[in-house]
Amino acid sequence: MDWQGQKLVEQLMQILLVISGVVAVAVGYATESFRTMMLIYAAGAVLATLITVPNWPFYNRHPLKWLDPSEAEKHPKPQVVVSSKKKFSKR
Repeated sequence: MDWQGQKLVEQLMQILLVISGVVAVAVGYATESFRTMMLIYAAGAVLATLITVPNWPFYNRHPLKWLDPSEAEKHPKPQVVVSSKKKFSKR
């Protein structure tokens, strides 16, 4: 899954959960049934999971092009700069 696919998954999950929540509250209020509301919301959560969790092919429309390992060895690695320690005095 590429970066754009992750963004799409996040948006789809949020949209599906909000829609199922609104529908669940509306139906639960209309039928005066907490059980119905929870079942509708649970069904929406399961649907959102089935759509967003598997790595579907349309989430990988923009694959990343990785650097070849032999090419990566030619480029120097960044050096870590160690800063001096700060001395704390008791006041």
